[in-house]
Amino acid sequence: MAYVITDACIDVKDQSCVQECPVDCIKSDEASNQYYIDPDICIDCGACQPVCPVNAIYPADEVPGDQQHQIETNADYFKKAK
Repeated sequence: MAYVITDACIDVKDQSCVQECPVDCIKSDEASNQYYIDPDICIDCGACQPVCPVNAIYPADEVPGDQQHQIETNADYFKKAK
């Protein structure tokens, strides 16, 4: 089960999570307004979660109901990149 970045990251894009990720699965680009976690690469270590300044990162099975759309949004970001 991968971690998911939710709406709280939108327009913040603090890089703390990127720096903590041991497998480099958190990405973004100039056109995106948030970071995304690649569910195929994430090793579920949780290193990103405590360093997020806006508490935007959740294990996929704990994403709040109003943020469920972000599970697919995170996955779709990487489908487009491949």
